[in-house]
Amino acid sequence: MRSRAITAVVGVFCLFCSVFLWAEDAPKAADAPVELKVANRSVMVFRATLLGEAPAFRVTRAKVVIQEALDDADNLNVTLDPIQNSYLVLIGAKRAFIVSPKDVDSVGTASVLQTAEQAAGNLRLVVAETQEARSLKLILRALVAAALATAIYLALLWGMVYLRRRLLKKLPELMRRHTQALRVGRIQLIDANFLYPLASRVLWLLRWLVVLLLTYEWLGFVLSRFPYTRPWGESLNNYLLEVAGYLFQGIVGAVPGLGVALMIFFIARGASAFSKGILRRLASPGAFNWLNQETLQPTTRLTSLAIWLFALAMAYPYLPGAGTDAFKGLSVLIGLMISLGATSVVGQAASGLILTYTRTLRPGEFVRIGEYEGTVTELGMFTTRIRTGLGEVLTLPNSMITNTVTKNYSRTVQGAGYVVDTVVTIGYDTPWRQVEAMLLEAAKRTAGILEDPAPQVFQTALSDFYPEYRLVAQAIPSLPRPRAVLLSMLHANIQDVFNEYGVQIMSPHYFGDPREEKWVPREKWFSAPAQEPKEP
Repeated sequence: MRSRAITAVVGVFCLFCSVFLWAEDAPKAADAPVELKVANRSVMVFRATLLGEAPAFRVTRAKVVIQEALDDADNLNVTLDPIQNSYLVLIGAKRAFIVSPKDVDSVGTASVLQTAEQAAGNLRLVVAETQEARSLKLILRALVAAALATAIYLALLWGMVYLRRRLLKKLPELMRRHTQALRVGRIQLIDANFLYPLASRVLWLLRWLVVLLLTYEWLGFVLSRFPYTRPWGESLNNYLLEVAGYLFQGIVGAVPGLGVALMIFFIARGASAFSKGILRRLASPGAFNWLNQETLQPTTRLTSLAIWLFALAMAYPYLPGAGTDAFKGLSVLIGLMISLGATSVVGQAASGLILTYTRTLRPGEFVRIGEYEGTVTELGMFTTRIRTGLGEVLTLPNSMITNTVTKNYSRTVQGAGYVVDTVVTIGYDTPWRQVEAMLLEAAKRTAGILEDPAPQVFQTALSDFYPEYRLVAQAIPSLPRPRAVLLSMLHANIQDVFNEYGVQIMSPHYFGDPREEKWVPREKWFSAPAQEPKEP
């Protein structure tokens, strides 16, 4: 029990010592800086305990002395009296307060003398404003100035409202007159009906900005007319001047960097124009195999894009606000968005470049890409559009085209045009010479198939039950829809020719000969509801 009691006593003693030491080391609330304000005017900030008096007590004492001096006399002189390393501020014959070296702000660079002179100057303003507040003539003059300022303020507001109404009445006519001049050919770039709401919103915003500025200036002027509210008016005016000065310094400071950025952009523009001329000369026949009239336009665009990206990277540090955290955060956000979405975009763009420079496809060529067949109408950076014979427009990703076998019906023909082919299978009991002759006859009857080069028939396979015959011909250039019509006419002529010669079109899995041959005699070609065409 005795040991436990001793342990408890020692613990309490240690706790008391720690609290005492913390209280000694911690800053005292009584030593906190206190501002001396007299008649709403800031005179000085006391930061040190002097002669046993804390800053709060020094402020109370100084207020009492200054108020007594102001009540006793009107014309008071404020002077400084040095005492050792401090200064005594006197109002009349009374000591107002003492400025010690510990009262000097440690953050600033002012000395004790400068701090004392500034405090004495503020106290002189207090004396002068007190005398002004006791003068009826000066107060009446201030009231007249405030009333005149209020009248001017209200007149400006009314004038602004009147001017806004006049502008809104004339705005439609002005916009209609100027928007009609903004034309490219016969196309009007801007419609006045869409521009009017935007212009009215801009005028509304400008009106309220002017109202706020006028109110701010009026309030600062009126408050500055009266002694008690003069510090508030001065603070408003000083704040507006500081903002204006900050904006002016920012604009002046941004001019050199902006000039360098504009110079870089002008150089980039000249380099882009120069590269266009060089590439146009290099695209002439015999210079480069990969650069011709087809690849000149995408090569020019890529070169210009590279030049402008390089110019943007060079001019970025000189742009106004490039070093701010907001600009850096925006750059990081844009970079993150590009990184997340660039995988598929870059792949599609690379595929588009491969198709362009390998000249796999050209606009106007008839191709088959996988299971899609049609005429190429547009070869873009990311997608390729083809129009089928049925009038459908298909948009195919370039990456899909590069990963698929592409059959081009227009590339290997002689001259302009495209290849037309079809496959029929006839039994082995029909002579192959007869089949070839009938297929050539059907091609000859089809309007749109060229005689030179002549159509050809190839036996592409000898299957278990029948040989395969492929008719290959060249057609004249035409739209995708007529090509589908051409194939339909060719298939119809093949059936007619085979029926005329009594040859059965059938690809059987052979089990036995039919009792009757499967062909259509001529007298049944136009059975109802079909109608025989009239001869011209």
